[in-house]
Amino acid sequence: MSEEWTRDSLVHFIAPPFQRDGMALESAPLSTRNRHAEMILPGHSSIMTSQTKLTIADVISQNLTEQIIQGTLLPDEKLRQDHIARTFEVSHVPVREALLRLQARGLVVNVPRRGVRVAPLAASDMREILEMRLALEQVALRHSVPNLTSEQMQTAEAALLACDAADDILTWEYENRRFHHAILAGCAMPRMLAEIDDLQALAARHLLASWRKSWVMRVDRDHRAIMVAIARKDIALAVSLLQRHLARFA
Repeated sequence: MSEEWTRDSLVHFIAPPFQRDGMALESAPLSTRNRHAEMILPGHSSIMTSQTKLTIADVISQNLTEQIIQGTLLPDEKLRQDHIARTFEVSHVPVREALLRLQARGLVVNVPRRGVRVAPLAASDMREILEMRLALEQVALRHSVPNLTSEQMQTAEAALLACDAADDILTWEYENRRFHHAILAGCAMPRMLAEIDDLQALAARHLLASWRKSWVMRVDRDHRAIMVAIARKDIALAVSLLQRHLARFA
């Protein structure tokens, strides 16, 4: 099997069923998986294009990330390397690399004598995640606003409209993450963006767990107000609106 994958490969492999105790663990519907195929990769500062090259570990890591975020893989669920390797028809090496990435991002934990498991969900974690997002995203936005390109603005606008039009919580959550990533893309600080991406993924997991039953389709006026402030190059207002917006998730 090739060590590099194109985005089309990811569309095929996004969230395949995993085996759990001999039973198939079903994932998100194919239509949802295809809509989500251009997900931001961990540690990357841009949306994938059709020319993006992915290693096998990239594909496995992104796949597991989305299943953990969406709740397909439950807290404390064991992630068996042999089952994952069989699913992707690969050796244990890229699986081990993918799991180490997820552990570094806080999505899985390696418990002595119990193996690698999906990280637990705790309310105290969400408080920390929010505080870190409030600290980092306002810095990134201050540096991003003066440097956003027209293409990056178009990406943010497209995500905003898709978020407002979303008729299910998984699509809404993905487009919400895509919007927040897009408005920060002009800051040209890849390490900061990678850290923010990780925090947004952790926040998304908590959000879906909390809002899945109560979510309703809606227009996000905060997103529009932030975009207007960015278009006017009003950095102070854009930052203030973003901080107020993030605080709503407390």
